[in-house]
Amino acid sequence: MITINEHYLKLQASYLFSDIAKRVATFQEKNPDKEIIRLGIGDVTRALPAACVKALHAAVDELADESSFHGYGPEQGYAFLREAIAANDFQARGADIGADEIFVSDGAKCDTGNIQELFTTEVRVAIPDPVYPVYLDTNVMAGRTGTFSDGRYQGITYLDSVRENNFVPSLPSEPVDLIYLCFPNNPTGSTATREQLQSWVDYAREHKALILFDAAYESFIRDESLPKSIYEMDGAKEVAIEFRSFSKNAGFTGTRCAYTVVPKECTAYDSKGNRQALHPLWNRRHCTKFNGVSYPIQKAAEAVYSPEGKAQVRELTDYYLRNAAHIKAEIGKLGFTSVGGDNSPYIWIDGQGRDSWQFFDLLLDKAGVVCTPGAGFGKCGQGYIRLSAFNSYDNVVSAMQRISAAIS
Repeated sequence: MITINEHYLKLQASYLFSDIAKRVATFQEKNPDKEIIRLGIGDVTRALPAACVKALHAAVDELADESSFHGYGPEQGYAFLREAIAANDFQARGADIGADEIFVSDGAKCDTGNIQELFTTEVRVAIPDPVYPVYLDTNVMAGRTGTFSDGRYQGITYLDSVRENNFVPSLPSEPVDLIYLCFPNNPTGSTATREQLQSWVDYAREHKALILFDAAYESFIRDESLPKSIYEMDGAKEVAIEFRSFSKNAGFTGTRCAYTVVPKECTAYDSKGNRQALHPLWNRRHCTKFNGVSYPIQKAAEAVYSPEGKAQVRELTDYYLRNAAHIKAEIGKLGFTSVGGDNSPYIWIDGQGRDSWQFFDLLLDKAGVVCTPGAGFGKCGQGYIRLSAFNSYDNVVSAMQRISAAIS
């Protein structure tokens, strides 16, 4: 008799963004003539940088000629891209990361979800609340949690991110082994200082823990006092794995390219307490279950690091930050408090006592604007909504006018 992995049955309802899509579809069926403005899911709306498009076309032309054709590439990624990443994203900021410590993939979502396969089901997991759902759901699927009760899973150490700590969680009061961190944060848009991030690295080194650091939104940081990589912290290469994406900086949500950094110094422990390097383990998993990002897409990603590409990516992220600044300002005029929006494309808004889903329905029904309910990100997200800056500036202006009218 074939049996299922019953840990899947613990998952609550469906994936958050699937729930949102269903509600929006229902609304559109009932209101076919009403235009909807989407400020919910973090999907970019502007075209790819011209430098990336040019490189993509050139790479496709190579594939059209047998003399320059490329078949299977290295699972870890082509050297030209890995070397560009290492030089520009890390070495240029004083972080000693080598090209052979970088693994190119088709998305940070995939990597943050799959990395937990390297660890036993007995490890104690610490996850911020509110949080990007993938971190939690994949650990539920793997069997690291108990049942769901009162808005949380038993067996998980939740790191409350609330107004009192400016949405940057404090160090855990109980021992943990695997720690998820994301800065600039999704969903709150909060950022961590060097001192705060160093304290997490120091904790991990002292307690033999591992940090999974999601830096997918680092390109939106404009405050140069803030770290962009955890490897800017002393000792981080021993205790941290970092995830990055080309989706948010260069608009690769539809073309799919990201990477994960696993330093060769980074270790975990076997059942006898012996240190084991994680780099060869992730390499084995990566090569077994992934066949590489296509050559044209990697050439397009490489173009991000050209002088033209850097300028165009900066223009893209500046555009979305302009949207974020407008949202933040208009929300403030309506009397709402918020965080994010300055070094992040997300604005986390206190609903002033409203239920998150009720606030979602209010904006959808009265304004035709799609947000993301904070409760979908965790218990501490109840009462909040997230607005995304990923849309055209004209749509953002129109959305805020509609929201103002609906709230008034």
